[in-house]
Amino acid sequence: MNRAVTVIDYGIGNLLNVVRALQHEGAEVRIVDQATQVEALPERLVLPGVGAFADGMAELKARGFDDLVRRYADTGRPFLGICVGAQMLLEVGEEFGEHAGLGLIPGRVQPVSPVDAAGRPHRIPHIGWSALRRSPGRDNWERTILSRLQPDDPVYFVHSFAPVPTHDAHRLADTYYDGVRICAAVARDQIFGCQFHPERSATQGLGVLAAFLEL
Repeated sequence: MNRAVTVIDYGIGNLLNVVRALQHEGAEVRIVDQATQVEALPERLVLPGVGAFADGMAELKARGFDDLVRRYADTGRPFLGICVGAQMLLEVGEEFGEHAGLGLIPGRVQPVSPVDAAGRPHRIPHIGWSALRRSPGRDNWERTILSRLQPDDPVYFVHSFAPVPTHDAHRLADTYYDGVRICAAVARDQIFGCQFHPERSATQGLGVLAAFLEL
């Protein structure tokens, strides 16, 4: 099986840990920091990310990756966005004003609720291990990046914003923070995004990357 993966380096992201985790699962990783380095569209593409939505989009555009990602999405090949990389798949981000995203999945990136299900203030950002749940309408996670996981498996989050897809069909998984529902993963065809960090999620996270390599 071809396990070649191209990872986008746009100056923002937990790049080294993502690369190491992919290599641990047998990936042959190539890192690119300018779209001009990509002569032919790769078999698999990964967009990591840590930081602010607007900064990430600005860097993608400056390096020509916004157009590359959109063209790649049209091929139907496996794509994985991580954290801010997942958020940028949506149409609009609301962090520090409204900013246009890649528009590959209808929806917006909105703040995590500052209060719990009972209306009491809780800590923001949402940091720590939190269990994954199947989103409404999802009977299983077969043929997705979560195919090796089970409901209630915990993964690691660090975030103040989260994707809110327009259509429930694009919600792959949710988690709950003090009773508040948060979208944990999005999907459309072979385009996947996880708000959590697989590279920091121990065995469960490695399972996500292994499933991505099997797509």
